[in-house]
Order: sequence, then C-alpha cells, then structure tokens
Amino acid sequence: MKKGIIASLALIVAIIGLVNIDWQRLGKDHLYVQVGKVTEVEETTLDSGDVVHRYVYSTEALTKDGDPQAVTFTAAKELQSGAYLKLYVKSKDEVTSYDEVSVADVPEAARKQL
Repeated sequence: MKKGIIASLALIVAIIGLVNIDWQRLGKDHLYVQVGKVTEVEETTLDSGDVVHRYVYSTEALTKDGDPQAVTFTAAKELQSGAYLKLYVKSKDEVTSYDEVSVADVPEAARKQL
C-alpha cells in the first residue's frame, strides 16, 4: 500500500515537472544582442476583426565568444531600444525565445562588441 502511494506521488510530481518545463529554452544555444530598430511590422487580422502586430528584428547577434551570427526574431510588442537580450536558438538561426538581461549578464567577449 505504501509503495503504491509513493509511486503515485512520484508520478504526479514527474507530470507536474514535465508540464512546467519551458521546452522553447531547454537545450538551446545562446546568442546575445542589443535591441536596435524594428526591421518590419507584420499585421495579421484575426477572424474577430482584431489586428495583431508582430515586430520583426533582423540583426547580428553574438555568441558567448563574440562570434557574429545573423538572426531574425519576432516579438509581440516593440522592444526597448538598447536593451540586451539573451536569445535561445536552435539550428544555428531559429530563435525560439528570448529573455531581457542586464549588461552584466552578457559574456565579456560578446559585451565588448555590443
């Protein structure tokens, strides 16, 4: 009986853990960028008639070693110009997510070039 309860609790904890994992960030490479001007604004009209904007940024990002890499990513709102971002990237150029970080969180080799 105790083993069954323990196994059930362990299964519940595992399921909760898997649901809360951010799969867009897990195991991705990191690039660093300082936000510049919006490259393009995409407009999509929903069935309800509402218009949704996506802000496109095409820029050069840097690896932790300071190596440049061209990237394009989108945001649901216009990002603050000059802010520093940590991009989560798969397949070298597909940005899956990003976080705003302080300049102190940017690796030194990349920071020198931003």
